[in-house]
Amino acid sequence: MDNDIIFRTASTEDAKDILDIYSYYVINTAITFEYEVPTIEEFRSRIEHTLERYPYIIAVKDGKIFGYGYASPFCNGREAYAHSSELSIYLSQSIQHCGLGKKLYSVLTDILLKQNITNLYACIAYTDNEDEYLTNGSEHFHEHLGFKTVGMFRKCGYKYNRWYDMIWMEKIIADHGTIQPFIPFPEL
Repeated sequence: MDNDIIFRTASTEDAKDILDIYSYYVINTAITFEYEVPTIEEFRSRIEHTLERYPYIIAVKDGKIFGYGYASPFCNGREAYAHSSELSIYLSQSIQHCGLGKKLYSVLTDILLKQNITNLYACIAYTDNEDEYLTNGSEHFHEHLGFKTVGMFRKCGYKYNRWYDMIWMEKIIADHGTIQPFIPFPEL
C-alpha cells in the first residue's frame, strides 16, 4: 500500500466525497441493500451521528478521499452490546486490491480496542450465485482478516429483481475477562 495515504477522522465537510464513493455501491451493486443514494444532508447526519460514539475514518492521499470505514452499534445498540461493534468500509473503485481495506480495518480496530470493544461484526450481502451486482469478495476479504461466519439469513434482501442472502461475520479482538467500561470515541 502507498505510504502517502493518511488516515484521519471524517467530518461532515467530507460528506460529499464520501458519498461519491458510497453512491457507486448503491447504484451498481447489491453490496448495500439501499435502493436510493442518500442526500448529502442525510449523509452528513449519518457521519455526525456515528461520531457521537464511534470512529469514522477516511483514507486520504493528496487531498482526495479514497476510502472510508466506520464502526456502529451492534444489533440495536442496547447497553448489553456496548462491547460489540459492527464495521463497514467502502473503497473508491480506483484503488481496489491494494491493501487499503485491510489498513482501514486495522486503524478502526486499534481505536475500538481503546474503547474497550471485544467483538467485531460485519453484516455482508451474500449470494450462492455470483452475478454482475454481487460477488462474495467481501466474505473472502473478512475471512482473510480473521472473521468467521456466525449466521446467515436466506433471501432477506431484494435488489435488481433478485433475492440475496446476508451473512454475519465475527472477530474477537480482546479478552472477555474483566470488562472495562465502553469509552465513546470523542473521549479518546
